[in-house]
Amino acid sequence: MTIHQPPATPSHARSEPGAVRSQNLLIGLIFFATALNYVDRQVLALLKPMLEAEFQWNDQQFAHLGSIFQLSAAVSLLGVGWFVDRFGVRFAYGAAVAVWSLAGMAHALAASVQQFVIARAVLATAESVNTPAAMKTAATYLPIERRSIGIGIINTAPNVGAILTPLLIPPFAIAFGWKAAFLVTGALGLVWLVLWQLNTGKLQPIGNPATASAGKVAWGEVLSDRRSWTIIGAKAITDLVWWFVLFWAPDFFSRHFGLGQGELGGPIAVVFILAALGAVSSGALYPVLLHRGLSLNAARKSAMLFFGLVVLVMPLALIAPNPWIAALCIGLGLFAHQGFSTNIFGMATEIIPTRRIATVIALGAIGGNLTGTGIIEFAGWSLDSGLGYAPLFVICGGAYLAALAFIHLMQPKLAVAED
Repeated sequence: MTIHQPPATPSHARSEPGAVRSQNLLIGLIFFATALNYVDRQVLALLKPMLEAEFQWNDQQFAHLGSIFQLSAAVSLLGVGWFVDRFGVRFAYGAAVAVWSLAGMAHALAASVQQFVIARAVLATAESVNTPAAMKTAATYLPIERRSIGIGIINTAPNVGAILTPLLIPPFAIAFGWKAAFLVTGALGLVWLVLWQLNTGKLQPIGNPATASAGKVAWGEVLSDRRSWTIIGAKAITDLVWWFVLFWAPDFFSRHFGLGQGELGGPIAVVFILAALGAVSSGALYPVLLHRGLSLNAARKSAMLFFGLVVLVMPLALIAPNPWIAALCIGLGLFAHQGFSTNIFGMATEIIPTRRIATVIALGAIGGNLTGTGIIEFAGWSLDSGLGYAPLFVICGGAYLAALAFIHLMQPKLAVAED
C-alpha cells in the first residue's frame, strides 16, 4: 500500500524555530484550557456527598442535574460551531473561557437549588465552546504532520484535570468548604485568559489565513455531506461512555466498595491516568502506522480497531475483588475511549474542510451530549430500580466496535479533504 500524502504546507511553517515554539505554546494553552474545562465539570461529582447533605438530593435528582448540564451544552452547541467559525478562534475561545470561569465561581453564591441549576446551565453553555474551538485552532495553526501528536497531547488534558481533581478537590473541600472549591477552580480560568490574549496575537495560520478569521457557515453544505454525519455519529455512539464515567464513577466506587469522600481520589486518579495514556498513545500510533506503509484509511481504522478491542475489558469492573482492580478495568476502558476519540478528531481534521471544522465538531458534540444525557438518566433509573450498574457497563463495552462499523459504513475509504 502507499501513503496518501496530505496537501503540502509551507516549509517555513513547519521548520522555523520560532514557528515551532509558537505551535508548542499554542498546544500548551489549549491543553491548559481543556484541563480546566474538565476540572470544573468533575467538581460536582466529587462533591456529591456534601451537596446531597445540603440540598437533599436523591440519585435520580442528581442525575437530573447532570442531564441539565448535558442538555444545556447540547442546545448551545447548535450555535457554537457557527460562533467559532464566524468570529474566529482567538475571540471565541477567550470569551468562552471568561464566561465559564465566572459561571463556575457563581456556584459558590447559589442560595437555592434553582440558582445552582442556573449556574450549572451557564457553565455548560460556555464550556461547550472548548472542543470545537480547540480542534479548529489545531487545524488552523498546526501543520498536518504535527496535528495528530498535537491533538493527542490536547486530548490528554481532560484526563490530567480528572486525575488532579479527585486528588485535590475533596481534601480541599473538607478543609475549606465546597464553595471555596468552586471559587478556586473558576479563578484559574481567568489566569488562562490573560495568557491567551498575550500570546495568540503572535500566531500565523498554516495555509490560507482566512481559515483563522471570520467566515460564513454553509449549513446546507455541512448537513448534506456524509463526512459530517460520520463524525457526528461516531461521537454520539462513543461519547456516552466518557460522560457516564465522569459523572457516575465516584458513586460506583462508593456504592460497590464503600469508599468515603476522602478515599475516592486514588482509584479515580488511576482511571484517568490510564485515560491520559490512551490519548497520548493514540496520537503516536496513527503516524507509526502511516510510516509502516498503511494508507490513511487503513492506518486510521486500524488504530480505532485496536482501541475498540481494548475497551471490552471495562465490564469486568463489576466483578473486580477490590477498587483498584475495578479502577484498572474502567481505566483501560477510558484508555480505549481517549484513543478512539483522538482518532475521531484527527480524522475530522483530515476529511472535513478547515472552514467548517468547528461546525462539524460542534454537531458531533451535540450528538455526544444527547447520548450522554441518555446514559446519565438511564443510570439514575437503573440504580433506583435495583438493576445496578450492569446494563451500563455492557453498553459501554460494545460502543466502540459499533462506532467503527458505522464509520466504515459511512466512509469505506477515508481521504484528505481539499480545502
